[in-house]
Amino acid sequence: MDIQKITVAGSGVLGTQIAFQAAFHGYDVTMYDVSGEAIEKAKGTVKKLGHAFKEDLDATQQQVDEAAAGMAYSLDLKEAVKDADLLIEAVPENAEIKTKFYKKLAKAAPSKTIFATNTSTLLPSQFAEATGRPAKFLALHFANEIWKNNTAEVMGHAETDPDIFDRIIEFAESIGMVPIPVHKEQPGYILNSLLVPFLTAATNLFVKDVADVESVDKTWMIATGAPIGPFGTLDVIGINTVYNVNKTAAEKTGDPLRAKAAQYLKENFIDKNRLGVSTGQGFYSYPNPAYKEPDFLE
Repeated sequence: MDIQKITVAGSGVLGTQIAFQAAFHGYDVTMYDVSGEAIEKAKGTVKKLGHAFKEDLDATQQQVDEAAAGMAYSLDLKEAVKDADLLIEAVPENAEIKTKFYKKLAKAAPSKTIFATNTSTLLPSQFAEATGRPAKFLALHFANEIWKNNTAEVMGHAETDPDIFDRIIEFAESIGMVPIPVHKEQPGYILNSLLVPFLTAATNLFVKDVADVESVDKTWMIATGAPIGPFGTLDVIGINTVYNVNKTAAEKTGDPLRAKAAQYLKENFIDKNRLGVSTGQGFYSYPNPAYKEPDFLE
């Protein structure tokens, strides 16, 4: 069976990017979310993605319009997955939320549907039983701004069918990704195994009052030549994701710094809808963050 119809569950930053990327490459895509407000926000994000694809990929207006036309939206899970060959889950980075979702999904999806989780830090084996189809379940992780940062890490678990693994590698290639096979379960895959400690170190410097946001970013950008620092990166990733990662780590390890970081992010960012680039406010203000000013590194 060829993969033709895609359902993306979760209309946040990455979920919407994944859906549009697949639609741009000719797939029939349905976006599912439990929130009508989130769906409406995703429709606005799709328009912004169209502009980004034109600017960064030299896409034509016709290509962008056809991609948007190839996307449907649904608040009904059973309806959203009734014809799906592949469901990509991009719900919040919280094990309990994901487990509840997969138990519900297992009852709604047809037997043909492959399930893939886009989790950033959790393992597919944590949810394999809840899916009701462990052989057809694996992880497929995208980096943010996937049309430019086009890696797709594919990671199975002990019960993943090798044929399913290969088919997801092929699917990733078909939507313009560079597939990265991960041969053994690893929290954070390759990308986040490198990125999360880096971003955690930056957050800890700030939470411990060692340095302010601008000084941390300025140091990294000057010393390495990077075009963006860790806090600019956190804004791109989205503060919701960063909060969930810190909260989960604090609960697992009891690390007081991770707990303090999670609490700070909740009070100063989550509760104030300062979620990063997606809302126009995070550690910086958008669309013109301070780190892009000509004199920022002086």
